[in-house]
Amino acid sequence: MSRAKKIANWLFHTKLGYFSVVLTLFWIKTYLIYITKFSLGATGAMQNFLLLLNPIPAGMLLLGIGLFVKGRKSYWIIWIIDFIMSFWLFANILYYREFSNFLSFAIMSTSGSTSDNLGKSIAGITKATDFLVFLDLVIILALILFKVFKIDVRPLKLKVTSLIELLALSLMALNLFMAQKDRSGLLTRTFDNNYIVKYLGMNEYALYDGVKTAQNNAEMAKANASDLKSVQAYLQKHQVTPNASYTGVAKGKNVLIIHLESFQQFLIDYKWKGKEVTPNLNKLYHQSDTLSFDNFFNQVGQGKTSDAELMLENSLYGLSSGSAMSSYGTANTFEAAPAILGQDGYTTAVMHGGEGSFWNRNNAYKQFGYQYFMPLSYYVNKKSYYIGYGLKDKIFFSQSIKYIERLPQPFYLKMITVTNHYPYELDKKNQSISKTDTGDSTVDGYVQTAHYLDQAIGELMSYLKKTGLEKNTMIVLYGDHYGISGNHHKAMAQLLDKKGYNDFDNLQQQRVPLMIHMPGLKGGINHTYGGEIDVLPTIMNLLGYNDTNTIQFGHDLLATNREQLVVQRNGDFVTPKYSKVTGTYYYTKTGKKVKNPSKKVKEELASLSNQVTTQLSLSDRVIRGNLLRFYHPSWFKPVNAKDYNYQKKIALKNLYAEDKKKKSSLWYQNGKKTTPSDFTTDAPELKKSSN
Repeated sequence: MSRAKKIANWLFHTKLGYFSVVLTLFWIKTYLIYITKFSLGATGAMQNFLLLLNPIPAGMLLLGIGLFVKGRKSYWIIWIIDFIMSFWLFANILYYREFSNFLSFAIMSTSGSTSDNLGKSIAGITKATDFLVFLDLVIILALILFKVFKIDVRPLKLKVTSLIELLALSLMALNLFMAQKDRSGLLTRTFDNNYIVKYLGMNEYALYDGVKTAQNNAEMAKANASDLKSVQAYLQKHQVTPNASYTGVAKGKNVLIIHLESFQQFLIDYKWKGKEVTPNLNKLYHQSDTLSFDNFFNQVGQGKTSDAELMLENSLYGLSSGSAMSSYGTANTFEAAPAILGQDGYTTAVMHGGEGSFWNRNNAYKQFGYQYFMPLSYYVNKKSYYIGYGLKDKIFFSQSIKYIERLPQPFYLKMITVTNHYPYELDKKNQSISKTDTGDSTVDGYVQTAHYLDQAIGELMSYLKKTGLEKNTMIVLYGDHYGISGNHHKAMAQLLDKKGYNDFDNLQQQRVPLMIHMPGLKGGINHTYGGEIDVLPTIMNLLGYNDTNTIQFGHDLLATNREQLVVQRNGDFVTPKYSKVTGTYYYTKTGKKVKNPSKKVKEELASLSNQVTTQLSLSDRVIRGNLLRFYHPSWFKPVNAKDYNYQKKIALKNLYAEDKKKKSSLWYQNGKKTTPSDFTTDAPELKKSSN
């Protein structure tokens, strides 16, 4: 018998051969689906290798269950398991096409999130090629029925089946090890399900999501309404009176939040080789109608940008590990700014030139009460337009005009920039300032991307002035988190022209900008110490909303009687008098360690540390226990995520219908004349010769 016949005989006449054929077809099919149906963004040799490898371990493990069954049943069990895995792939193909994300147990268990909308439009989103996911099952079934596969009823030795399962687990462990080496903290600080699937696979993602959902549900099940009472008691005890002189000065105004990616406060007024890095922001920072805060700190944890968004719009801290928006954003109840304002007649929207699945935004924003979310799928995306994590900021702003002009006023709009994001790379045609020369490759490009962001902000501000939107808009600009981490002390010392740079200095450099600009606003540079947790109560007071009955851990930054304690997610803190860094206390003004403290000082420090621990633990309790589901103030209606659909065609249809009804958008005010021509940009990609 020839070698080919021996192989064919083994494949079609033995149980192990049948198992191998099914596994191989499943592996090839899954990989082809990865690269044709999903946008996983695999780059580099390692990521592409893991993408090719990861269907094998779980497929082998699950299909191997059938090998333990005796007789003919073994063949059918393997086929049924293959069908279940294939159906999971099929369901995710449809869901991903609609929402650019993968199905989760939280989504499937909450009919309010997206499943209803998906069910209604299932026929419209299904493509004929999607059913090819079942082709191998049909082929295998036909080969069984036409007896090409000869049923081998002989039982396999337990040693053989156990070795197969052990090999599968070993491959799974190897896959995980290689993934963690390429992407540190893959499972602990998850921000996009695409990463889990790309590195580990569809079935491993299901396992990960199942465990995470079970943990979350178990914690929520333990929570009850009495847990919320202890939170309310603490907040009432530490409540401060908002600044009455600013109450309602922005009543009825539009609110435009501009999210300055990775932007630190030291960039304001910073010069490199005699050139201002951020001239437009510098000008805005010093204007008489801008409230600028120079002791405003980011307070993010592992959730980075998502933590900043959570604090900004909910006045709740991020979690000690992972991202609250990713882990709890699909089903939790929130009392967020867009929901509060949306229930009072505001149009609420987010615009972002990145993927909607990042940080679970396409689900979390619904729970926040955002009526509209315009992610990357709403924008024209060419290779030259995109860098790092999304569209370049100038491209993003220029394309957003057609949506901004159709938002019925008053609106609450958040625009998220991304170009000033690590690793701070910018193509040469957009570089208009030289890199710094610290010799640290991570740091030296920072001024280039920050300068580009500043130019983009200048272009947007010019548009707002030219169209008159600025007159009726409160513009809030804030930095979400640090740009240069604590691993670059030497480079930071050079940038700041300091002889030394230690952990205390790094804590002080967690300052990020906060500017609130509005024509007629009594501005100036405010030196109060505060952080992102305080933005929501500040904005709400300016808009004239009473927040005494809210679950918010921040305080109005303009309040005269506020305690200036800035809590860091890791337990560190900053006050005008003391700073705590990894267990060591410093005097904030001098940077010197607190040595041999008196009894009074010890009590002060202990009290501050206790407040930090209490605030973080209570905020965690609110999120992990989903405590706001027990909160029913008369002025607030809980958000129903079913009310929102971010699919482009449906969302824009709803937006234009709302605009037609209210007739209050810039487009209507401009006599139904479009305004993109009022936006001027020097982006080289948008010149005719570049298209």
